Amino acid sequence: MTRHLRHILVLMVLLLAAPAVQAQLYQTPNPNFPTAKDQVQLYQNLDDQITGRVSIPDNKLGVLVQPEGREWREFRTSTLRIIAGAVILGMTALLAIFYLIRGTIRIHGGRSGRTVLRFNGIDRFAHWTTAVSFLIMAITGLIVTFGRPLLIPLLGHPAFTTLAEGSKYLHNFFSVPFVFGLLLVFVLWVRDNIPERADLVWLKTMGGLLGKGGEHPEAGRFNAGQKGIFWAVVFGGVALAISGFLLMLPFSVTGISGMQILHVVHGVVAALLIAVIIAHIYIGSIGMEGAFDAMGRGEVDENWARDHHRRWYEEQARTMRTNDGRPIHRHRAAE
Repeated sequence: MTRHLRHILVLMVLLLAAPAVQAQLYQTPNPNFPTAKDQVQLYQNLDDQITGRVSIPDNKLGVLVQPEGREWREFRTSTLRIIAGAVILGMTALLAIFYLIRGTIRIHGGRSGRTVLRFNGIDRFAHWTTAVSFLIMAITGLIVTFGRPLLIPLLGHPAFTTLAEGSKYLHNFFSVPFVFGLLLVFVLWVRDNIPERADLVWLKTMGGLLGKGGEHPEAGRFNAGQKGIFWAVVFGGVALAISGFLLMLPFSVTGISGMQILHVVHGVVAALLIAVIIAHIYIGSIGMEGAFDAMGRGEVDENWARDHHRRWYEEQARTMRTNDGRPIHRHRAAE
């Protein structure tokens, strides 16, 4: 009986207090109390951080408001997507238009059936280690960047959460073989990628890509276009590696503002390098007949070598004949 009496008393108190609570909820706001709009305006007018006091050694945890943080959030959620989308889709569209107008660049005179060693096993290992690692990081990076507006409506939140989490781990893991491959590529090919006077002639004619009749400027082992891609990958890869590893180790060498700058650098450089690699993939596949053989088999057709790297081909021929008199080329069975 006592317990029932207690319940009745509690119920009566709640009923008596309900009008006061309701009045408190629906009362007219105090005109002197700042609204959400006023608070946003206040934050926008701030030129410096608002910090508090913390009892732990990590003073950055005492930062309550940071004006640059809103700029970084705007970059991450809007500006980066616009830059990456414009650069990557723009390059893809330009290459598609070029292909429709020019088509595949054919070997002048057709395939000879004789091949020349272009890249040995270590060259191809270095290239494919770097290439595969970069492609995986590019795909996973794009998932993280564009996933929320594009993939959540298609997959839903739970599936995208799993995909984004897996993408983060893959992105971080493949950064290690990417850096290893990048260092190996640099050591193997830097000597042949030093700019020279002949590159100016190649650039003036765009390597014969825009010309007719199959005429190509003279080039060594790498032409000016390949040298440009090489140095873009080297400098871009170093920038991505440094900024990426520092992002993986947050606040190890810099504070909040520095971390935001690192993210901006990482995102913009990644978008630009993805566009460069798309052009590289195009030329190395459907854009130029015989180009994929260089990294696919390590050997290229003799006529292809004469077309695109005539000086290199002639140097190879002289070297082979000087050493032991063996011919430079090998016959390949008809395909």
